Formats: sequence, structure tokens, C-alpha cells
Amino acid sequence: MEIIIGKTAGFCYGVKRAVEGSIEQIENSKNENIYCLGELVHNKQVIMKLQDKGINFIDNLKQIKVKNAKVIIRAHGITKEEYKFAKDNNINIEDYTCPNVSKVHEIVNEYAKKGYYILLCGKKTHPENIGTASYCGKYFSVIENEEEIKNVIENIKKINSNKILIVAQTTYSLNKFKIIQEKIIENMDKNVEIVIKDTICRATKIRQEETEELSKKVDYMIIIGGKNSSNTNKLYEIAKNNCKNTILVETEQEIQKDEIHKYNLVGIMAGASTPKDVINDVVKKLEKQECMSSF
Repeated sequence: MEIIIGKTAGFCYGVKRAVEGSIEQIENSKNENIYCLGELVHNKQVIMKLQDKGINFIDNLKQIKVKNAKVIIRAHGITKEEYKFAKDNNINIEDYTCPNVSKVHEIVNEYAKKGYYILLCGKKTHPENIGTASYCGKYFSVIENEEEIKNVIENIKKINSNKILIVAQTTYSLNKFKIIQEKIIENMDKNVEIVIKDTICRATKIRQEETEELSKKVDYMIIIGGKNSSNTNKLYEIAKNNCKNTILVETEQEIQKDEIHKYNLVGIMAGASTPKDVINDVVKKLEKQECMSSF
């Protein structure tokens, strides 16, 4: 069995910055109560490790009942209302919002002030989009797929908006983003100004492109990452489309040894929130299985 590991598998810059920064906050703390608002990243192993080191994960800033608390802002970012609450209540924050996410906030805020209707492509319940939506002003829609385009266009026409900005969640599907752009342009009146800002981060693009290429040439594909991770699920969708023998696992424990040894070429890709040691554990299990099957 030959194993090919994607070059872009594992932590992206934003996640690495957030995780390393959080650990540094713990190590440098002086009897401070350290909290993180929401999951720092979508990976159970990372969250458990940070909890063991002393970080308290909360869902709402109102849960903080102690003085001298420090709150870590996750890579996905938070809403502008949450920033205001922290400031008004003298809560110290350490902001590890991914710079790419912060850039989207700046873009939508700028265009909302100019009267543009904002179309944000991505998952409605994703923390990143919840944060971004708070900067979109009064008129916006979060659109997950092309099936929702008809309703969105009807909403835009109801308010007689003639200016539209289309952006995307930083980890959104490249292919879906292109399809939505084309459908919006095709179905809107010619007098409507449509501005498109490609806000999908470069690391996401490269990772999706590499997954596309790798999944076309292997017999079996393993995607490693959190089941609740948007970017990981995008990789799974891409790989599954090209390689029917594709699985999504969070750890090596989910891999069925009896199934793997039947394949000659196995590809591995991991989401942006997947630690290197988790990837290594998967590789070790495959290598061990190969030794056993060839014995």
C-alpha cells in the first residue's frame, strides 16, 4: 500500500495562530480566569487539550461571573454586539479572529454603509457567518446553495435594491460560489450593479484544489477532521465526488483496518483545524496495517 498525504493537510495559518496564541495565554496567565467564547476551532481533540490546560469554554459573555477574566476570541470571530458587550463590561479580550475573517467584516461593513444588499454565501448557522452577518446592515441574506437563489432574488426585488455585493464564508466551496455568482448575474435585471468579492481564503482554495487532484488518482481517500467543521466537510464532498471509496474520520480509531488493506493507493487530506499529531496517528495505523497484511 502506498500512502499519499496532501501537502496542505492540517492547520491553516488562522487556526495555528489561534491555538498557539491560546496556549501562550495560559502559560503566561497570573491566576487569571481564562475563557474562550465558543469553540476556538472545530476540532474535538484541540478543544479537549485546551480544556485540560485550563481554558473554560462558554457560549455567552454573560456567563462570566468573576473579575479579572480574560476572554479568547475564536478564529471564526464574533459579532460586533459581542465586542460592544465586552467593552461595556470591562471584559479583557485576546482577539484571535482569523485575519481573513476580519477582512470580510470590513468589506461587508463598508458596502452596507453604501446601501448595498449583501449576499453572504455560506452556512447560516456557522459561527463565522453569524459574526459576519452582524456587519451586513439591515439588508442581507445568507445563502447556502443555489436552490435558495430564487427566494433571495425575490427579496432583493421587493426592496427595490439596485446594488448587490456577493461575498463568501472564507471556507466556502469554490465551485458553489461560482455557481451562485453566475445564477445571480443571470437572473437579476441588467440595471442592477453586482459587485463580487472573492473572500474564500487562499489556503482553502489550495486545499480544495489539492483534494480534487489527489482524490482523482487514488483508490481510497481519507479525510481527517471535525465532523462539525465546514471546511473539512467541503473536502469530503470534493473527494467523494471523485473517489467513491472516501471516508471522513476524526481520529484513527474510526478507520476499519479490514477494509483498508484491499487498496493499493490511499490518499490523505485533513481539514484546517486538524492537528498534525492526529494526522500522524492515522498514518501510523495505516503503516502498521500494511506491515501486518504483508506479514
